[in-house]
Amino acid sequence: MAPVKFDDLSKTAAAILNDDYQTSGYEFSSKQKTSWNSSVATTTVALFPAKDGVQTPAKLSWKIPEPLGLSGFTVDKLELDKAGKIKLETCLDKKLHSVDGLKVEVKTDLSTPSDAAKSLAAALTFTGIADTQIKLDAPIQAPDKFTLELTRQLGDIQVGAKCGMANLTAPDVGARFASGPLFGSLLLKNKFQNVTLHASYNASPELKVVATAVKGKDVTGGVGVQYTVSKDTTVKAKVQEDTSVASVKHTVAKGLSIVAGGKYSPSSGKLAYGLKLSVE
Repeated sequence: MAPVKFDDLSKTAAAILNDDYQTSGYEFSSKQKTSWNSSVATTTVALFPAKDGVQTPAKLSWKIPEPLGLSGFTVDKLELDKAGKIKLETCLDKKLHSVDGLKVEVKTDLSTPSDAAKSLAAALTFTGIADTQIKLDAPIQAPDKFTLELTRQLGDIQVGAKCGMANLTAPDVGARFASGPLFGSLLLKNKFQNVTLHASYNASPELKVVATAVKGKDVTGGVGVQYTVSKDTTVKAKVQEDTSVASVKHTVAKGLSIVAGGKYSPSSGKLAYGLKLSVE
């Protein structure tokens, strides 16, 4: 199995701190698989009045495998947001180009013809070398703004590097370690001026604890826990600097889940909360 992308080196621990927290606003999300080429349509709606007075601004997105029967070609995302902007992301795999381990992604903004040309970008991901992933991403009209990353699995450790023209001599580097209940990751970015540490421990099948520390201009950090109450209910909480956040995710029935959360800042006394309903 190929190692993860560079930006996912810390994901195992970071997801506990960042995913499934709905602490602002009310949202409804519906995902439906259709009978047309197994296409998936997703509708995301922000409910109730927002600051701009819009009541239900929605974002629509579609995933279409092998449109028109074209084997090896997938529309990963065709998205229309509330502002009328249209984004397209596509993928071409071995079935189309016949190269083992190569995935070609092309994305663009279709809002206007000029936007489509300016935003057109391609990404090549190659996993044809054992335990290695190489990815090159670049805008078509500005290839000098490329991003190149390499990750490799070395036993229980994954290492990686990511660079562009601006940091060729001092690329971002990172590593992750996973063994049994233990996980840890280290990322060095911005020419080694920013350091991010993540660690997590599975204390039991139900309980996971995580901690993070970030050193940039200042040193910040946080701790969090995730507890699986039952197969249908998960509770999460975290404390970061001056903010405490808690969230509950509950599966009401197959394909129907609710995420509710709150955020409290002791220094300001402000409390925020949110709710998300998802149908799949």
